[in-house]
Amino acid sequence: MSNGISRIKVKFIVEDLLEAEGELVRFLAPRTVEALVRAMPIHGVTATMKDMVYFSTPVRMGSEKPRLQVDGGMLTYWPMASSICIFLERSQPYSPMNIIGNLGVDPSVFREVGTGRRIRMVRY
Repeated sequence: MSNGISRIKVKFIVEDLLEAEGELVRFLAPRTVEALVRAMPIHGVTATMKDMVYFSTPVRMGSEKPRLQVDGGMLTYWPMASSICIFLERSQPYSPMNIIGNLGVDPSVFREVGTGRRIRMVRY
């Protein structure tokens, strides 16, 4: 499988604040990543909890290779909330997460995002 098929470049655009690159990696959660790619661009409003920024998606998926420990910079899908999560540092989430990829930048840039900002995830 070529890199273009197994790794999908994405960009997070937080209105009036920042743009950050990342990538979705199919083998981490193939069904979840495929559903997210088909739904792009995904628009949402940010929320924060513990060490993560997250936003709701129209995608409804169950657990797929779920994990209860994540590292900073990981991108996850949260089945319980149908949300994409951006982890700012190593954390133990409240419920299992599907790991879907990684940020291409230092996750600390998302500390300024806060709750209530418009965000988009687009393929590029």
